[in-house]
Parts: sequence; structure tokens; C-alpha cells
Amino acid sequence: MSSYNHKTTRRTLILSLAALSACGFQPAYGPSGPAANLRGSIEVDAPDTQNGFNLVRRLEERLGQPQAAQYALSYTLTLTEDDLGITPAQEITRYNVLGVVNYAVRNTGTGAVIHSGTIDNFTSYSATGNTVSTLTAQRSAHARLMIILADQITNRLIATSGGWAK
Repeated sequence: MSSYNHKTTRRTLILSLAALSACGFQPAYGPSGPAANLRGSIEVDAPDTQNGFNLVRRLEERLGQPQAAQYALSYTLTLTEDDLGITPAQEITRYNVLGVVNYAVRNTGTGAVIHSGTIDNFTSYSATGNTVSTLTAQRSAHARLMIILADQITNRLIATSGGWAK
């Protein structure tokens, strides 16, 4: 029975791979994938805040350090904090951090905008401890949000790069 299940699993895997290749599936970073030339070709604007630094660091982790940048990515980062949890004594115990990034990819040769978009997401942190723990939780929430936003931008760039990255 064990060898039967092993053979069945192997056949299923082979048939699945054949079906994927027949439908035109290819890895984004594969040799002929839409994002093959994207890695190391986008220079992100220099950050001017800690949040901007965290965003750019994550973008460069995902997209690679620019070597011969064909594209420049500019961004505008907006963060807001909303009260989320309030006790009956009107003390705030939880905050929601909302982040919005408007971005544009430009061709460095022509300066023309070739792709742009808006990404938004949120994260939260607790304010139930002392001042130090609340500040630490706030910084951590902001850092997490920058990772989330950078990953969303990267995913959008990879998904759309077939139309603008050459």
C-alpha cells in the first residue's frame, strides 16, 4: 500500500507540473519571467525619516541593491494613528497605525513615469504598559508596517513588470 501511494503521489506531481507548464506559468524571476531584469535595476529615493529608512531597506532587500539602475522609484509615505481601544475611564489601550504609500517608477533615461500606484495597510500596538514599553511597541508597529508596505510594493512591481520592465 505504501508503494501504491508513493507512485500515485509521484504521478500526481508530474501531471501537475505538466499542467502548469501547459498553461504558461513561469516563475517571475525565472530566466524568461517578467521580473527577470528587475532585480538590482531599481534605485529607491533616499529616505529622510526612520520609517522611510525601514521602507527603503526592505525594498532593497527584496529588489536588490541597484547596480545599473534603469528605473527610479519615488514614494510619498503617510502615516496616521487612530485610537482603537478605550477603557471606560477613557484611557487609550490600543492604537491602529495606518500607512499609505504613493509611488512612481520612472525610466532613468527619459524621466517618464512608467508605473505608479498606491499601497495601504495597517498594524496595531498596545499601550497598556509604561511609557518605555508603549514607545517600544509603537516603534515595532511602525517597523512592521514598513515591511508590510514594502512587500506590497514589491509584489505589485513584480506582478506588473511584464508591461513596463524591459
